[in-house]
Amino acid sequence: MAMNKKGRVSEETFDEFLAAQGMLETCEDQAIKEIIAAQILEAMQSQGITKTVMAERMKTSRRQLDRLLDPTTSSVTLDTLRRAATAVGRTLRVELA
Repeated sequence: MAMNKKGRVSEETFDEFLAAQGMLETCEDQAIKEIIAAQILEAMQSQGITKTVMAERMKTSRRQLDRLLDPTTSSVTLDTLRRAATAVGRTLRVELA
C-alpha cells in the first residue's frame, strides 16, 4: 500500500498505476528487453565471447549486436534474439501467460 498526496493509504498497485497512466505495456516491454540484453551479456562474459566473435556467430555486424544489447532499442526481432541465444549455447523461449 502506498500513501497518496493527502496521506491516505492507496490500495492501487504499481502495475495498476502504470496501466491507468497508459504506461504499463511500454514499461513491461522495456523491462523484458533489459533482462534479455543482460542475460545475453552475462552469457557472453561467462564464456569469454567478445562482441566481434558474438557478431560473427550471429552472422551479423557489431553495430547490429550493439543495438540488440542496448536496452533502449525496442525493435529487436525474434530471429535476432534466437540467433543470439544460439550463439551463446542457449535457447529462446517465448510464451503467453
